[in-house]
Amino acid sequence: IRVRPLTCTETRRGDQQVVHSLGDGAVHVSAAKHDATFGFSAVFDAGASQEAVFEGSRMRQLVELAIDGFSCTVFAFGQTGSGKTYTLMGPLAQSETQPASPALLGLMQRSFTCLLEQSRSRGSDLALSASYLEIYNEQVRDLLSPGPPCALPLRWSKTRGFYVENQLRVEFESLEAIVNLLLQGSQRRRTSAHALNRHSSRSHALLTIHIRSRAHHAPTWVLQASACPSKQGTLCFVDLAGSERVKDTGSSGELSVEANSINRSLLALGHCISLLAKPQGKRTHIPYRDSKLTRLLARSLGGSGITLMVACISPSSRCLSETLSTLHYASRARRVTTRP
Repeated sequence: IRVRPLTCTETRRGDQQVVHSLGDGAVHVSAAKHDATFGFSAVFDAGASQEAVFEGSRMRQLVELAIDGFSCTVFAFGQTGSGKTYTLMGPLAQSETQPASPALLGLMQRSFTCLLEQSRSRGSDLALSASYLEIYNEQVRDLLSPGPPCALPLRWSKTRGFYVENQLRVEFESLEAIVNLLLQGSQRRRTSAHALNRHSSRSHALLTIHIRSRAHHAPTWVLQASACPSKQGTLCFVDLAGSERVKDTGSSGELSVEANSINRSLLALGHCISLLAKPQGKRTHIPYRDSKLTRLLARSLGGSGITLMVACISPSSRCLSETLSTLHYASRARRVTTRP
């Protein structure tokens, strides 16, 4: 759980701080009629640095597991304006000419650095490539292919599960190259301003790093396909669009159509998580097909993946109901077990 600081607007308005970290993974919500304590793997309060979130969420272990051939996913979840994009990417104002200060970089850039350091130190032959998609109004669009974003079909196969047809994968070898891909894709992503957030993400974005490693055991002249098994891991970062109440954001027209499709897909995700949290014997069919988002996350949620969920919340009394709903959601997600 990450609790962001109160914003200037909230402080000026006289909002009360209703969320307090109790240490040791516990968070307490106290307001009129509400008094609840929740337990999680870790809680980062307003004073926690980006570095502390990276180290304390065990993100470094996730990168190492992806190199070892596992399918790893990190997703940021929470109300609009609660700090999801900041946690994953750092400040939004950065560009290629004006990079953010190193202390403010998010989980993504820190993971890229860690991945490239590991790949150098292992001396093994790692092939790295990236793909970047957004789901906007239930359409899957490629954020890296040139030209205006066009909708791509989502297919299913027995071997691959759900996959996106014709998505572009770009190979990279340096930190600069992957950070540029991230910035380039993020600038093409749909965002709008509304009452709760000047840069509200209007789409769910999925950046996937594909890591293929070949083991070096034999001299080159003995190399045959069978002599060097290759491991393929993925590290997927999911920046979910924020859940929002249309009456709070003052959205209308196109913005409210977007909000409805965002809320529908988050509801489908919540439904899958609730069913996955039930004990194995009581599980019924998990409805991954209910939305494009749950199809693309099927492997991460209930399959063979290893998933880190960072739930971002606001401490303000004005956001109380959304904060409680995020905490309940995260408590359910915590009970889901996968078989990596």
